[in-house]
Amino acid sequence: MSILILTACIVFLILQITWFKINPFLAFVFTSLLAGFCLGLPIDSLAPSIEKGLGEMLGAVALIIIFGTCIGKLTVTSGAATSIAQTVMQFTGEKYIRLGLMITGFIVGIPLFYSVGFVLLVPLIFSVAHQFKLPKVYLGIPMLASLSVAHGFLPPHPSPMALSQVLNADLGLVLVYGIIIAIPTILIAGLYFSNFLKNIKSEPTDGILKIDELKLPAKLPGFGISLFSSLFPVFGLTLTTLLPLVFKNEQLELICKTIGQPTIIMLISVILCTYTLGLRVGRSIKSIMDDYSEAIKDVALIIFILGGAGCLKEIMVASGVDQSIVALLNQVNIHPYLLAWMMAAILRICVGSATAAGLMTASVLLPLLQLSGLDSNLLVLSIGAGSLMCSHVNDPGFWMFKEYFNISLKDTFKSWTVMESLVSVLGIVFVFILNSLIH
Repeated sequence: MSILILTACIVFLILQITWFKINPFLAFVFTSLLAGFCLGLPIDSLAPSIEKGLGEMLGAVALIIIFGTCIGKLTVTSGAATSIAQTVMQFTGEKYIRLGLMITGFIVGIPLFYSVGFVLLVPLIFSVAHQFKLPKVYLGIPMLASLSVAHGFLPPHPSPMALSQVLNADLGLVLVYGIIIAIPTILIAGLYFSNFLKNIKSEPTDGILKIDELKLPAKLPGFGISLFSSLFPVFGLTLTTLLPLVFKNEQLELICKTIGQPTIIMLISVILCTYTLGLRVGRSIKSIMDDYSEAIKDVALIIFILGGAGCLKEIMVASGVDQSIVALLNQVNIHPYLLAWMMAAILRICVGSATAAGLMTASVLLPLLQLSGLDSNLLVLSIGAGSLMCSHVNDPGFWMFKEYFNISLKDTFKSWTVMESLVSVLGIVFVFILNSLIH
């Protein structure tokens, strides 16, 4: 009965977001209250449970996401992202131009939120298409596949960050495994798949081409310092994860464990970027802080949506429904990773938001962690892959792609939706391959 109640509450949550257009954060809170009441929690414990869930989730991810968005903002306004893009494109040349765009999307996509990366890089696609007289969708899909994979698989993006917290995963290993899975995924779903899109005609309007133009500094920062500064969180998390595995030293393990905490790594990264991409190139501290303030405003709603998911998770734990789910899952003859992927994919198709779909799935399938032999890091990536499935008309990313490239709905489904679905399917395939190699 408790599982039926929870299922009905999840359906209610989906309807609030899709049909009644209620803000996802409020929808999570309303659903948490309703679920707690229907599952028999004492009325006077509902508010404390919600506050506890909100506090635990925000305490774990808020600082990391805020620091991450500050780094992304400065990467854009300092011209570091442009410097990276130009250097990669010069290195690959005309012959491997799509590979260059794909690599650029992957590098720039790690520190930037998806929508920011999209707006920043689409004019580059149009510029290259005009220069080499190549189809725009054919050039754009490899780069946008890279952005999508980074958004769904790799910290410090909100969804992988929150999923890692909810499922008690090791953020460093999620990043390492995510990169391993991401590379073959974007090669197939981006580079190879785009070969079938040469005949799609795209004629962007002048207004779209000029949208969100940035006033970049006259002299861009160098490629090396741009890459090192913007990707320092990746380098730091990877290094502090791998060093203790290679060198069995207690002192080194303690240092890596301390510095390698995501909050500390991100804080060090913000301080580093403030100097290398700001003060070092002559910007005032006030202008840098103005960038940070704007970045934090942009990400505030996302942070609260994550907190709302924490409320629902706490209600499940407090009511004991998680144990009922464990009992049910033990009777279902389907691999936990595949189950997680399927649930995330269904929710993604229903609600449109990859982040919301991932968080809903993690909240419901949290009891999976009690099953023996399950790797929580791969479970995060399974949910992340599922949450990218079949982007269509209820996903803002679908309309961004359609309107920027100015193509028909039919062509948007043929290119964007198929690419996103390929990323999702290939993601879960490579999760299973990686699981067989490391376990």
